[in-house]
Amino acid sequence: MQHKQKQHTGTPAFIFINIFIILNLAVPQSVHPQTGFTRQQSREILERVDALVTYRDADYSAEYTVTEQRPGEGTSRKKFVLFRRDRAGIYTILIQEPDRDRGKGYLRIGDSLQLYDPTARRFTAVSASDRFENTTARNSDFTQSTLARDFRIVGHTTEQLGVYTTDVYEMEALHSDVSFPRMKIWIDQNDLARKVEDYSLSGRHMRTTAIPDYRKIGSQYVPVRIVIQDELRGREIDGTFRHQRTLIEVTKPSFQSIPDMVFTRAFLERVAD
Repeated sequence: MQHKQKQHTGTPAFIFINIFIILNLAVPQSVHPQTGFTRQQSREILERVDALVTYRDADYSAEYTVTEQRPGEGTSRKKFVLFRRDRAGIYTILIQEPDRDRGKGYLRIGDSLQLYDPTARRFTAVSASDRFENTTARNSDFTQSTLARDFRIVGHTTEQLGVYTTDVYEMEALHSDVSFPRMKIWIDQNDLARKVEDYSLSGRHMRTTAIPDYRKIGSQYVPVRIVIQDELRGREIDGTFRHQRTLIEVTKPSFQSIPDMVFTRAFLERVAD
């Protein structure tokens, strides 16, 4: 007995797939009503900002001086050396001054950030969003720029900021692993950030950062003077509220290769002895 072969009258799955792809390619990306940008355009803007201060083709090191100004309490100063390898997402900070903190260090590998205490001879897990050594700066301020990965643009205006004509972008975080969930950033015509305002989720203004000076090395830029103002901490003096501020000055920036050993716990333990 012969069996008749069944005829398949349905449309093959690959045809549906091809139609789906064609339709999606044909439909333009939606434009954000507040910015006039598509999602891809917004990401490209932030990627250009990231690229100038992220050093993926070379290691980076520099000396940092962090001066904390507390109204009515005077000033304090810390000096440290920063070693970064942006392509691997790692950095090491070795504190040199004051003497009581000499040998303390930070080691970041991926999402793990640890503080080494040479007195107790132990490592403690800390958060990237924590205050750096109880200053207005945060631990995350010393790593590579990841705006395109962490934020999306939800507002756009233009503004004259001193001598700079800037694009002002309002941004919201894409995930919770950021120091502040909302941000406003002023970008000059060279794609350099000149001012940043950080906000809480409720919209409370937390701090303001100004970056007046960069040093260009090759095609990269190093911010060499940064002023961070705490919008919540301070003291009223002579009838005027004066904010707590942190001044960060960067010297001796270098893109020379750094030994792998520098990015290990053993390195911090060794230099502290």
